Amino acid sequence: MSDLATVESCVPEACASNPGTARAEAGLSGLAVALITFALSVGSFGIGTGEFAIMGLLPNLAGDLGITTPQAGYAISAYALGVVVGAPIIAVLAAKLPRRTLLLALMAVFAVGNGVSALAPDFGSFVALRFFTGLPHGAYFGVAALVAASMVAPNRRTQAVGRVMLGLTVATLIGTPVATWLGQIVSWRIAFGMVGVIGLLTVALIWQFLPMDRVQEGASPMRELGAFKRKQVWYTLGIGAVGFGGMFSVFSYIASTATEVAGMPESAVAVVMALFGAGMIVGNLLGAWLADRDLLATIGGTLVFSAVVMSVLSLTAENPYMLCLCVFLVGSSVAIGPALQTRLMDVAADAQTLAAALNHSAFNIANALGAWLGGVAIAAGYGFASTGWVGAVLAVAGLGVFGLSLASERSARRVA
Repeated sequence: MSDLATVESCVPEACASNPGTARAEAGLSGLAVALITFALSVGSFGIGTGEFAIMGLLPNLAGDLGITTPQAGYAISAYALGVVVGAPIIAVLAAKLPRRTLLLALMAVFAVGNGVSALAPDFGSFVALRFFTGLPHGAYFGVAALVAASMVAPNRRTQAVGRVMLGLTVATLIGTPVATWLGQIVSWRIAFGMVGVIGLLTVALIWQFLPMDRVQEGASPMRELGAFKRKQVWYTLGIGAVGFGGMFSVFSYIASTATEVAGMPESAVAVVMALFGAGMIVGNLLGAWLADRDLLATIGGTLVFSAVVMSVLSLTAENPYMLCLCVFLVGSSVAIGPALQTRLMDVAADAQTLAAALNHSAFNIANALGAWLGGVAIAAGYGFASTGWVGAVLAVAGLGVFGLSLASERSARRVA
């Protein structure tokens, strides 16, 4: 197999003029790049399916294990905690591992975690297994994004990252509904077993298509930890953790918003969820394309777009057609994901792995923050439509963090 080491050193000045420079220097054909990207996106599809399918299977899980549905929700929190904790720890400890080896190990852990989750004898062991399964999540996405970006010219990096993350967005449209359906008509255990099989398939695809790579010179845990010393890394993570929370505020309660506010039948919830998934796919692809043309404008523009769309959702949620349109547009706000991933590559200097992995820790913090604040607004009596206002406030707050990031960057340039 060819060696990716040379592609890791391809800098913007050397590669920007020729989109094929990066892959040519690594001895990779266009087909090889496509197959590697496909392998990585299958992994993201499996992770997305495993993360979201449980949300539709909580009643089945609760009934089988003899607990309440709210108690079953702790399994979702355990997985998210695993993501937040696992991403930085794995990125630091695995600093001296080749990226191919690390990806294989991460996906193997994910596959085993889901397979054993399907066999969990009681709820306590299931929660522990969900935490374990969440550990490789952030590190996988971070390393996969770095590998994808390394195979293309700098002016196409975000689109390469977007193609890897496409698996995650497709999971919301196809993988999650299929897994939920199987889990409901057969057993929730079947759903997790299926995700485990997808994980094993990813291991086989990465083994087959991703070339061996060399560990970068000077790589070490201490160098990765250097990411925490860079203000722009913290600002970028803050944008994701706060600004992206609005999407989760709306998504977490969208079923109740559709049925109780818009008066839609329960059978229409699946359609609303599909629209959200379709919006994520479109937003992921369009956002990546825009970010490769103007990264900072895409980040700021997406936050403004999110604030406007979520405000409109709150104002028009009683109209089923407007709600469906807004749900699609809220889903498309995922456009900020690939852009923030690329921004972290730009500001992390030589601590690339840790910074890239932390991006998904930030997104899971956004998930928890958005769902919690949305629940607070509902419990306070403002209704399910108020989640849109919560989302708008979070988007504006994220825009404020973005403004601080730009101001700090300009100030540093003046001093230099």
